[in-house]
Amino acid sequence: MSAAIDEESAVAIWKRAIEPEAGTLPREEARAILRLRLAEADLDRADNLAAKARTGRLTRRERQQLENYLTIGSVLEFLKSKARRSLRRVRVAA
Repeated sequence: MSAAIDEESAVAIWKRAIEPEAGTLPREEARAILRLRLAEADLDRADNLAAKARTGRLTRRERQQLENYLTIGSVLEFLKSKARRSLRRVRVAA
């Protein structure tokens, strides 16, 4: 993630909990995590909300929905980062 994270935000708390820098997952768990994906309908909704946000026309409810999608996306990326590091660690150790 390139943008600074507010250390008290849900994303920051998730990052500390997941510890994406640590490659400590067993191989099968890491592979299972890498298969996780948002549903196509959720991806479409997030894209639509992001497009509307660029026009500055989001309602309060839509802004919260977009924040939820961004948080979930960040958490998935933290998990996948940890999974990739875990798989690399297993390959190096082999």
